Amino acid sequence: MISALEALERLREGNRRYVADDQDSRALTCQRRRDQLLEGQEPIAIILGCSDSRAPAEILFDQGLGDLFVIRVAGNITASSQVDSVEFAAERFGTRLVVVLGHTMCGAVQATVAELERPSDRRSPNLRSIVSRIRPSVQALLETELRHDPEALVRQAIRANIRASADHLRHGSQLLEQRIQEDGLLVVGAEYSLETGLVDFFDGLPEGG
Repeated sequence: MISALEALERLREGNRRYVADDQDSRALTCQRRRDQLLEGQEPIAIILGCSDSRAPAEILFDQGLGDLFVIRVAGNITASSQVDSVEFAAERFGTRLVVVLGHTMCGAVQATVAELERPSDRRSPNLRSIVSRIRPSVQALLETELRHDPEALVRQAIRANIRASADHLRHGSQLLEQRIQEDGLLVVGAEYSLETGLVDFFDGLPEGG
């Protein structure tokens, strides 16, 4: 299994190809590759990403079958099932890179902001589980001057939510903490720009990474 930094560079290179419109999708999904994967998988990275249809990790990182272990949930939140899935992949496949991948204009964060600005008796019970996970990242910002600038508030809240999810994975799982300390597991936060196609790795990078 490759190191976390090697995997990170492969993701960066893939994103550069994606932005340059230089992908070779056939090479990533060909019959030969499908046959190889019958013997098992060794994903280079675990991606905890948002369910948004505009942000599929395999495409924006230009990776193919067997390359990424992807968990998708609205708002890239870290409920217990998501943490369990990350633990499973890290333990089962020895994958050393975990990326919490959010994106600009995140609907789940926008919905959380809107819900928190409503009177409590008018909040949707169907959004409660998502809002409760994203709320801490938004609530603190609503108490600053950003409450007067909705667009800036959402931009900052998206990044705060990514950081919170990445931090939860680093410190909310004994198994992942052990792999960070002993096996070189790296948990980073990144934001995909719907506008430019670029992925910005901005949280949890080692010095020089």
